[in-house]
Amino acid sequence: MNALDRFDLFVLEEGEKPVEITEDTKIPNAATFKVMKQDHTLANMVRAQLLTIPQILFAGYKVPHPLQPHFLIKIQTDGSITPTEALESACTKLIGSISSLEAKFKREFSFKDMESGGAGGIVTGVGVGTSVEDLYGGGATWGGGRDYLDF
Repeated sequence: MNALDRFDLFVLEEGEKPVEITEDTKIPNAATFKVMKQDHTLANMVRAQLLTIPQILFAGYKVPHPLQPHFLIKIQTDGSITPTEALESACTKLIGSISSLEAKFKREFSFKDMESGGAGGIVTGVGVGTSVEDLYGGGATWGGGRDYLDF
């Protein structure tokens, strides 16, 4: 098969830079960033975060080939900040958003553990005439009660 080994898709090689910057000579206040060993997941999140910054005129990405583990992201600003500063700001905000989301999930799961009495998904018995406790905290039904995503 032509695909790379999974290890080669996310581990940087010796001396390989994680990000390469190419300033655009034809478009003012623009640059292209080549991010190594990443894919659409990170690229789309960074692009979306960049577009929330008012000084950004354009932000887009592409994955040149599915067998090459990198993406290119192009950023153009209005000149009040550089594309590098915009990318750093977007990444900082994205890390903050993900940390906040992680804290909300941990808080919600800790509430669920308290509600279920700490059993938290233990199988109570399997066999004829026995029941299995809900693996996600027990008792939560669709449409009734709280779900894990109710913040």
